[in-house]
Parts: sequence; structure tokens; C-alpha cells
Amino acid sequence: MRSLGVVVASGREKAYAYLKDTVLTDPAMQGEFLSEQEIADRIGVSRTPIREALLLLAAEDLVQLVPKRGARVAPLSGREISELMELRGIVERYAAQQVIGAERAPLQELGELLQRQRELNGPDQAKEFIAVDHLFHSTLVAAVGNALLERHYDGLRSRQVRAGVVALYNQHGRQEAVLHEHQDILTALAAGDATAACAAIDSHLQSTLKVLLAG
Repeated sequence: MRSLGVVVASGREKAYAYLKDTVLTDPAMQGEFLSEQEIADRIGVSRTPIREALLLLAAEDLVQLVPKRGARVAPLSGREISELMELRGIVERYAAQQVIGAERAPLQELGELLQRQRELNGPDQAKEFIAVDHLFHSTLVAAVGNALLERHYDGLRSRQVRAGVVALYNQHGRQEAVLHEHQDILTALAAGDATAACAAIDSHLQSTLKVLLAG
């Protein structure tokens, strides 16, 4: 019988995705120990795939495995936050220069994502706001057309989302500031001004870094 082409995620994949996209991005979980059984019950798998997923996350330095105590969500250090913003700046400035030079900036997609962000207000929608924030930046990077670069940038997603959510909780009014900063990036891209686009990206990342380090 021929396969219908339906791909079913394994228990480990399901656990990995849940931990990385839901648990690790929760500001309340930073520095906390995880209950394997509680997570297994929550997503409907056994504890074995939870352990396997935690090993993968530990290899990425996203959780710490502590003997006799279990897995702890590794909080983002000041150095890690600074390095994250530095690496993002390198990639995003390059992306802006490339798409402007080739006249293929994804203006419509970025505009639509910015509008989606404007509709997400308040702390209860912070995670969704930051998920769209990541899409805004990753859409710019993807427009370069370099698959390796895109995968490399996507590897930053968990840390980027975690940092973004924490920044929103650390400073009142940060959501509105992000909207203005994204608009500045989009305006520069629309004008075909690579220098202004790079400056807007730097300003955005530096603002986020300042909020995170101050918190």
C-alpha cells in the first residue's frame, strides 16, 4: 500500500517542539527545574521521549542537566544576550544590504507582519507578539535566498523569542517601541536606503539589548 505522505511527528520530536517553543519561551520558567512527568502528561507521551528531547536541548545549551535534580531551564546570561544581538545584527544587516541591492525586499510580507503585531496588545499576547516579531526578521533574512544562512538564523529562534518575551515583561511600553522600530526598518527598506536600514536594525537591536541587560 502506498504512503499517503502524512508525516507523523515522533514522541521525541513532539516533546522537543513543545519544550523549545512553549516551555523555554515562558519567562516564568527561566532558571526553573522541569518535571518530566508533568510535561509528559501535558502533551500525551511517555517520559522517555521527554528525556531524549531534553538531551537535545542540553546539547544546544538551552537546558542544564543537573545530577540528581533533573533538567533546569538555562537562563540567558548577559554575555549570551549580547552575543545573540551581535550575531543577529551581522545577519540582518547583511540581509538588508542584499535585498536592497537586488531590489527584492519583501515589503508586502513585512508590512502584513507589522500590521499583525499592531493587533497584538498586552502581556497576555506577548508570546504571540514576539513570535510574529521573529517572523518579521526571519522573512527579511529568507528573502536573501541563501538556504544555509536562513537555517543558521532560524537556529537562533528559541533564544530570540525568549529574549524578546523577557524584554516585553521588563519594560512597560516596549511593544509600542518595537512597532516604531520595525516601521523604521520597513521604511528604510521601502526607500532602498541600505545605510538607513542597517542603522534602523542596529537601533532596534541595541534598544532590546539595553532593556534586557537593565532587567
